[in-house]
Amino acid sequence: MKGVDVIAEVLRREGVEFIACYPHNDLIEACARIGIRPVVCRQERVGIAIADGFSRTTNGKRLGVFVMQHGPGAENAFPGVAQAFADNVPLLVLPAGEPTSRQGIKPVFSAYDNYGEITKWRAFVPSVDRIAPTLRHAFYRLRTGKSGPVLVETALDALAAELDGELRYEPVVGSRFGPDGLAVREAIDAVLAAQQPVIYAGQGVLYAQASDELVRFAEMLDAPVLTTMPGKSAFPEQHPLSIGASAITKPDHMMHFLREADCVFGIGTSFTRTLYGTNVPSGKVMIQATNSEEDINKDYVVQHALVGDAKLTLAALIAELEARGVDRGPGPRAEDATTRKNALLDKWRPEFESNEVPINQYRIIADLKQRLDPAATIITHDAGTPREQIISFWEAPTPRSYLGWGKTTQLGFGLGAIMGAKLAEPDKICINIMGDSAIGMVGMDIDTAVRNGIGIITIIFNNGIMAIESVALSNAHEAYGANFQGGHYADLAESLGAWSRRVEQPDAFLPALEEALTAAGEGRPAVIECVVKAGYIWPGRGEPGS
Repeated sequence: MKGVDVIAEVLRREGVEFIACYPHNDLIEACARIGIRPVVCRQERVGIAIADGFSRTTNGKRLGVFVMQHGPGAENAFPGVAQAFADNVPLLVLPAGEPTSRQGIKPVFSAYDNYGEITKWRAFVPSVDRIAPTLRHAFYRLRTGKSGPVLVETALDALAAELDGELRYEPVVGSRFGPDGLAVREAIDAVLAAQQPVIYAGQGVLYAQASDELVRFAEMLDAPVLTTMPGKSAFPEQHPLSIGASAITKPDHMMHFLREADCVFGIGTSFTRTLYGTNVPSGKVMIQATNSEEDINKDYVVQHALVGDAKLTLAALIAELEARGVDRGPGPRAEDATTRKNALLDKWRPEFESNEVPINQYRIIADLKQRLDPAATIITHDAGTPREQIISFWEAPTPRSYLGWGKTTQLGFGLGAIMGAKLAEPDKICINIMGDSAIGMVGMDIDTAVRNGIGIITIIFNNGIMAIESVALSNAHEAYGANFQGGHYADLAESLGAWSRRVEQPDAFLPALEEALTAAGEGRPAVIECVVKAGYIWPGRGEPGS
């Protein structure tokens, strides 16, 4: 058995269902020979996003894998892995490596050397006998502790070498750990002493599959819950205690509870300050439950730290509340949260019901909410204005019914991510909403969905400009037209084999959506290009009607 076949067999035994990939790498053929499907992308960044979206959708229980060429393939994949690292996504990256005799000779590109800052763990494999042991440790790292991409670079001579004897390899089981008991009791003391506690939940709740426990904990405290953007859907957003997800957008009801809070209880979150989230105002008692000590006291002064798996931590917290006889709700604070959320929706209703031409983006979001069952749908945004317009108003009722992402916000990520989601959940409607800038980055990979029969729906907001950059490029645009974007994206999609429609009137969107749903249900990707207004208001930036 050659080294390349050793890797393929390990992947098969670990339950890998497909590899996102771009040639040349002999591992693609080795995997195909034993029934592991290759999904060949148009560019490596999108291939990484496919693997990333698959891992996110399955909470890392089924892992995404990307395979690429040594040298230029590893170079091109770098930004995709950087995105996964920023969002702590577990995926396995398998570049070929230059022969061992060429290591350390400039300008030979070493993935091991260059990926050090954007991987959870990495290894270079110089010989065939080290392949299986290295992959065994890689899968353990992928399934244990704080998530992140893992890279194993294997030298070309190791891939071609013959393994002596039989391959001995069993699938790897990860480890979980719970918090210190005294820390749990002290955290409960602090949250019960608070008058206005708020829970801030991150994607650690999703990866731990602890949403039921989070609901129980919030109800026992009658504490409103907001989530991080990657954590959106960790708490059911139709629940009366939900106050939404954080992004640049700042809806009134969410900001009210966060400003008034005297204690913020973070669960499954790194508490990272970011432009693409809602930072916690000063003066709060901070409690942080995370599975990594790296997160504690990083950006905030944390009075109480709980280090452990989110599901085990929440179970311990619930048990402590039960022992003290605490069960407050849902109660008055849930009623207040619901009233304030309804006031936000009423305030923005004219946008949802708009008949403007060019089309108002909020009208499209309202039509999607009217037509689709959110529990049977997975939806994601792309970077920029579409993210901010949808995140406050699309209510995610079940875990991973929304893929939120973005401590780094690479335009075009959503297209690959939604392909990965569809591969993970083929029976669900999978929708990506992106702007004209994002489709300009990755539009040719619509062909990837076509060739592989991945029945996604992509909705493009085409307003001919980078709306979110209007202020930043005001002089450049006035003098040189620097902010113009252009294209007929429905024609592009059709040329690549997708079903497509260009929609210019608001009443035409729902009929187009029906046709798109039919096409996607038959395994044909669908693209709806919507000619929309250039406005870029959202809660916290501009008022409805402006």
